[in-house]
Amino acid sequence: MIHPTPTVSTYLKIPTMRLLVFLLTLCPLLSALSLQAADKPNVLFILCDDLRPDALGCYGSKHVKTPHIDRIAKEGVLFKNTFCTTSLCSPSRASILSGLYAHTHGVTNNFTEYPATMPSFPSVLHDAGYTTGYFGKYHMGEDNDEPRPGFDNFTTHKGQGKYFDTEWHLNGKERRVIPGYYTNVVTDLAMDWLKSVSGSGKPWAVCVGHKAPHSFYTPEPKYEHSFDDVRVPYPETAFHLEDKPAWIKQRLHTWHGIYGPLFEWRKKFPDDSPAAVKDFENMVHGYWGTVLSVDDSVGRMLAWLEETKQLENTLVIFMGDNGLLEGEHGMVDKRTAHEASLRIPAIARFPAALPKGKVIEQQMLTVDIAPSILELCGAPALTKSHGKSWVKLAKEGDSDWRTAWFYHYNYEKQFPYTPNVRAIRTDRWKYIHYPHGDGGPDRHMAELYDLKADPGETKNLISKRELAAEVTELQARLAKLMLATGLNDKTDTMPLDEGVKSELPDAKIR
Repeated sequence: MIHPTPTVSTYLKIPTMRLLVFLLTLCPLLSALSLQAADKPNVLFILCDDLRPDALGCYGSKHVKTPHIDRIAKEGVLFKNTFCTTSLCSPSRASILSGLYAHTHGVTNNFTEYPATMPSFPSVLHDAGYTTGYFGKYHMGEDNDEPRPGFDNFTTHKGQGKYFDTEWHLNGKERRVIPGYYTNVVTDLAMDWLKSVSGSGKPWAVCVGHKAPHSFYTPEPKYEHSFDDVRVPYPETAFHLEDKPAWIKQRLHTWHGIYGPLFEWRKKFPDDSPAAVKDFENMVHGYWGTVLSVDDSVGRMLAWLEETKQLENTLVIFMGDNGLLEGEHGMVDKRTAHEASLRIPAIARFPAALPKGKVIEQQMLTVDIAPSILELCGAPALTKSHGKSWVKLAKEGDSDWRTAWFYHYNYEKQFPYTPNVRAIRTDRWKYIHYPHGDGGPDRHMAELYDLKADPGETKNLISKRELAAEVTELQARLAKLMLATGLNDKTDTMPLDEGVKSELPDAKIR
């Protein structure tokens, strides 16, 4: 039998009709999926290291001009009273990612890995369909620069990184030194990745982890002399330690005291001569200079988002990981429960869901960040969190918002300058005590401050008999808050306090 030669129309006649019906059926579904993807905001999460709020214009700095960071606050929400629950880089970063206190996520020092199986806001977003990236200082696992779960691109380095010419591990594929200033390089890396994933149809979430303004404070050359004319004396509180615990005075001449090496800004130490304040001034100038480059970075990223018409559909969060003592009570660094050590800046911009130019007075914590980001992105909530989403608080207020929270830090043998710390901060009061670590009585004087009357913590009221009932109540509230996260006399384990020592920390971990 001779078969007729088939024509194109023969092949397409019936299948074409079926294809048309199939496409007409599929179109509404595709449109719905596209709309759903478009409704999910992108996320630009910018994390600085050891950033004090008062080093930003939007938080009142008289000297450090940060117009691009200020723009986020002007067009979004500024949290006036944001605090870290442990003032140490790795534990605080893990709390930001997980919404959990350090004793629960397990990162209680600067040498412990973030648990690979523990959910984080980036991993939840990844599972919800986001393309995710991390660029910069991760600092959980000191010597590990391998990719971590939950990220499509994970580009970092070992340890602290360097302000100039850091060796990067590029998404697990290549290690190489990238010449240039850290802040500029990490911005380039993040923006190059964003350019490659934008337009894919999937929302993206990127974390940019700056080294700045962590020690050793090294400004970009163009900012080296930006503050030469600004005098910076020691804070007045450094000279009024009569009512403070003895360990604070013992710390004065150490790595974490104002008469010590000041992160190598003072070459001959200890030095408590009046002339040595110049070293302190130079240190602060260097710190401020690094912040100027961070502001440039923020400006570049905001400008690109505007140019690509993505800014209005991007949740931008800018914050620090922990506070920093800059001479208050004679101390530098962090770790303590004093205000400068606890306070961090946090601002958020997302016009579709957050008000414009609003200042939030209530106490917000690092553990609140993850729940809030996930709610704003319409992603599933974390299965466990010690924090609370601030979305309702920002939009309309929240009458159930916290009025008290607890802080904890454990003594480190590698940095023997701060005791074990357990503290409670309410809207008015702060009570701090220092467990020895053996289950016995505290061996350091406790501290009590009326933050409304004395926000600078200049007067320790712990010995005031008329406030004994207040102290008892605060102790009970502290125990209750800790118990709510699983901490009691048996579960709250800590090292033995071996006292303040004069030795310098290992150069590899400074």
